[in-house]
Amino acid sequence: MNTTKTTPDQLQTFLDIATLAAEAGGAVLQSCLGNLKDIQEKGRSGDLVTEADKASEAAVLDILKRHAPDHAILTEESGELGNRDSSFLWAIDPLDGTTNFAHQYPFFSTSIALLIDGVPSVGAVLDPWRGELFRAAKGLGATRNYQPIQVSKTDHLANSLLVTGFAYDRRETSDNNYAEFCYLTHLTQGVRRGGSAALDLSYVASGRLDGYWERGLSPWDMAAGIVVLEEAGGKVTAYDSSPLDLKSGRILATNGHLHRSLSQALVETPPLSSWSSP
Repeated sequence: MNTTKTTPDQLQTFLDIATLAAEAGGAVLQSCLGNLKDIQEKGRSGDLVTEADKASEAAVLDILKRHAPDHAILTEESGELGNRDSSFLWAIDPLDGTTNFAHQYPFFSTSIALLIDGVPSVGAVLDPWRGELFRAAKGLGATRNYQPIQVSKTDHLANSLLVTGFAYDRRETSDNNYAEFCYLTHLTQGVRRGGSAALDLSYVASGRLDGYWERGLSPWDMAAGIVVLEEAGGKVTAYDSSPLDLKSGRILATNGHLHRSLSQALVETPPLSSWSSP
């Protein structure tokens, strides 16, 4: 629970800063798309980093250092920066969906979040390909391109469309989300695999999707989208509906109506080898 007091005006200011940062990072991604010269793996097969990640991060950091110089920063590429004693922590992913970006697959984003006393409180997610900006701050609601959004009303798994993802270590562990993906594909109208957690959460917030789960995530993957989803009326927890721990890497996010049934399905998913039909 937050102990640092912030006013709606302060949150709005932070949201505007997050927006500036997302737009700066997104502009870099647009300029780099299709022009990559250096694509590397970060030690794990499939975990890519490009010059676009680094250039986008530099643009984001420039905004944050100018407008929030006393705050802490956590980035995917550079780690912990700034004032580590601050109650305000910016969690940024300059390119969420690097593999998609490297292949020019149109599903990636720049994700900017502000955590206050460890609680995601401000979020901006920019999809530079479609020109869609998702924004939210605690108590101020959620928008897409400055128009209010809200979650869907779907209340049965059989009528739902879900989204998920697969961690980079999926080749080395049996805890790889394959069984959950197959099981829930049989219980729903479909399960999509987007490739950008920030956009997945924003799509649930917009009512385009009804629920999302994933493992192997980092705080910068989730934080901004969590704010957008919660302010749009959604619910975010651990798989078993207990409070979310950002450091766990696991998230269950829904429109709220499906939360109990999706949580139960995740907990009860049988091993792939033991089933062939729902």
